[in-house]
Amino acid sequence: MGAVKTKRMPRAVREQQMLDAAVRTFGQRGYMAASMDEIAELAGVSKPLVYLYLNSKEDLFTACIRREATALVAAVRAGARPGLPADRQLWSGLTAFFTHTARHPDGWAVLHLQARTHGVVFAAEVAAMRAEIVEFVTQLILAAARDAHRDPDLPEREVAGLAEALVGAAESLADWANTTPGVTVRQSAATLMNFAWAGLGDLMAGRRWTPPEDEPGPETAQSGLTSPAT
Repeated sequence: MGAVKTKRMPRAVREQQMLDAAVRTFGQRGYMAASMDEIAELAGVSKPLVYLYLNSKEDLFTACIRREATALVAAVRAGARPGLPADRQLWSGLTAFFTHTARHPDGWAVLHLQARTHGVVFAAEVAAMRAEIVEFVTQLILAAARDAHRDPDLPEREVAGLAEALVGAAESLADWANTTPGVTVRQSAATLMNFAWAGLGDLMAGRRWTPPEDEPGPETAQSGLTSPAT
């Protein structure tokens, strides 16, 4: 293969071109299998130019993670429009999330599959993004609870757990939707709304589910034995 000829263009434009090629390659081939040669060829530049701009494969992958994470967080924040009723805010935020992950499947694969399994540094980058989304969802649920009733008995720690569960469910559903033909963004968002909103709506209205008081203790549950006389 001969040398790749490149046209002159601004550095920022050329760098984004390289990142586009890298995200596609990392997302489809995986971090370990992806090579700088194929990334350079896909970007239409020479391999030395990729190294000149982005230093190493590790630095290039980190740059991909940061770009895709920033874009995803921005999409979710822009989607959850303030001023709407609580269910509409959650719906619009989820729709924005699933729209972005569907439109950028390679970027989502980089964030959710590749970065988490190829080193602490990469995983930490994704964890920071995820923490920002969880905090955003936590505040959204708290605000919705305050709107639902004036003095909500809903501890912030419990809401943070709900936000973690909701974000985790959205991540799993995005993986499923991106690998299941025919699943639309609307279907993905509606599935999670139907799963989550009934419980959240009850919580915000002050209606809680509580475990039964006569639940067997840990020792009894582990042994599988219960008292027939109870």
